[in-house]
Amino acid sequence: MALRSCESEPDLLRMQPRTGDDGRPAVFPGRVVGVDPGLNVTGYAVLESSGRATRVVEAGVIRPSAQGKAMGQRLSHLHLGLLEILDEFRPAAVAIERVHSHVKFPRTAILMAHARGVIMLAAALRGIPVFGYAASRIKKSLTGSGRAPKSQMQHAIMTELRLDALPEPHDVADACAVALCHHQVSRNMVGLDGH
Repeated sequence: MALRSCESEPDLLRMQPRTGDDGRPAVFPGRVVGVDPGLNVTGYAVLESSGRATRVVEAGVIRPSAQGKAMGQRLSHLHLGLLEILDEFRPAAVAIERVHSHVKFPRTAILMAHARGVIMLAAALRGIPVFGYAASRIKKSLTGSGRAPKSQMQHAIMTELRLDALPEPHDVADACAVALCHHQVSRNMVGLDGH
């Protein structure tokens, strides 16, 4: 079965746990890093599932230093920051929102594509598959509606992760949302396959 409204590199159902040269797991099967790409602030959330329960392992932001104003410096800082996160948490997948463009703001989509490209490169260098989801798919997986307002999304994130408050800043909340979407899609695919 194909993953609709999701761009994916591998076959989600055939992903197998791997071990590294040191004998430690190369990836943790229930762990995913959700990323909300940005050139000034990139949010990330490391989520882990066991059964139906999902918890936040770590969440935060990657920001370029005050000296790193040039595009290349920002992208380099983002790339290196994400490599550190992937090396520390060894996720089985990276989930990211698909680039969308609005006719009034085409430049925004182009700039976000730069950030998204270095995120995908970092994952590729570590052998971690990347799954991209449309914003409407993320909303639908968490709320049942692809047109859910931000307040409904926030409530869904808090409920699913059993949080007392929404993760701040909003970049972290958006990273949680895309990671939760990936967990939901993964559970549904495994359920359809009979595993």
